[in-house]
Amino acid sequence: MNRGHILLVDDDRDLLKAATDWLTVSGFSVEAFHRPEEAFTALLRAEPHVVVTDVRMPGIDGMTLLNSIVCQKPDVPVVLITAHGDVGLAVQAIKQGAEDFLEKPYDAERLLTVLDKAVEKRRMKQEIVRLQNLVGGEEKDAIVGDSPAIQNLRSRVATLADVDIDVLVIGETGTGKELVARALHRLSRRSAGPFVAINCGALPEAIFESEVFGHVKGAFTGAIADREGKFEHAAGGTIFLDEIESMPLGLQAKILRVLQERVVERLGENRLRPVDVRIVAAAKSDLAPEIAAARFREDLFYRLATVDIRIPPLRQRRDDIGLLFGHFATLAAHRYGRPIRAAPAGQIEQLRQQEWRGNVRELKAQAERFALGLDDTIMQAGTAAPEATDLALPDRLAAYEAHLIREALDRSDGSAARAAAVLGIPLRTLNEKMSRRGLQSYRRRQTENNEQ
Repeated sequence: MNRGHILLVDDDRDLLKAATDWLTVSGFSVEAFHRPEEAFTALLRAEPHVVVTDVRMPGIDGMTLLNSIVCQKPDVPVVLITAHGDVGLAVQAIKQGAEDFLEKPYDAERLLTVLDKAVEKRRMKQEIVRLQNLVGGEEKDAIVGDSPAIQNLRSRVATLADVDIDVLVIGETGTGKELVARALHRLSRRSAGPFVAINCGALPEAIFESEVFGHVKGAFTGAIADREGKFEHAAGGTIFLDEIESMPLGLQAKILRVLQERVVERLGENRLRPVDVRIVAAAKSDLAPEIAAARFREDLFYRLATVDIRIPPLRQRRDDIGLLFGHFATLAAHRYGRPIRAAPAGQIEQLRQQEWRGNVRELKAQAERFALGLDDTIMQAGTAAPEATDLALPDRLAAYEAHLIREALDRSDGSAARAAAVLGIPLRTLNEKMSRRGLQSYRRRQTENNEQ
């Protein structure tokens, strides 16, 4: 797999060729330029994942190129290569929008690490933009993810969508069973018809027949007029029966008749009414135990399960967690008028380690709290902000400042210069704060961990 498209700029032709060869061998596609103006022209016609540029160049230097890119292509990350004495300049560049910087002579493996992070960030932004466009258009029910499991799921949905056959969707709570059902409907020839969802576990048995099959005037006390049920209302479209395993046995027989004969009988009348619907049912797990316990009809199961779609739990698609979290957080920020916040890579890695028993639904809730600024506890292991509710205000502020510095050092792999840039303060100020908060040893541990 291509690790990313890199636009590389350096006026030293020998260094340019060496870096190009190394990145190409490492799996990147590279466009190399020794003149910044040519690189900028190429940038305008293409969409590289990252621009890597030297700072000290004759004519147009790296800082000028950075400013031009920030103005014209602000979503493209820029990594600067600086001389040993240019750390102050690099910090200023970070403030002006650069993604990161490396000091010459830089470690080749360190360059790959920086580029991988920048490429991941760029791809995530591109995917979020794509998904936002989908949300605003007809394809608002997009199935988000790039993992093999989700690619297979999308492929199966696309294959079955326009085949007018009933489908059983199986997945744990919170995996997105209704999302899959809506995608089947949206991509089918029935998309112009209604999509009607029925939660079989939430609808009381006493009113189930009336709600689902309809009733006629006088069928029971309070039935003052004829009323069509959900199946008739969904004519030409799709019925989604969620939590089908929760449906009482007596009602299962009546649903089976609808599936077999495509007719309904309103409560209180003897007339059969034909219905033209596709049925998508959903269950939390395989129905075999329910069948064995005589809680679910075997004939209904076989009628529903002609074809099935199985949704993987979030723990089996951890590579999608960063993308999903960013997607939900961005949507929430737009919905509530809040600024978009990007979770650092370290925080995303911690999210990937969680169990997610509530699956995507739980992740979505956490992302929305993050977007609203209500849940800043998504911290890296060992660096969580202390609650310290019994401390005086100055002590609380000191503890929180120490937490922010540790987080910045984590994001910067122990580099105080990069951490200072992340925090937006001079390097000298950061060093003073680290000394005051006793964080020099923490910085050394982070640096040693990254060198191992």
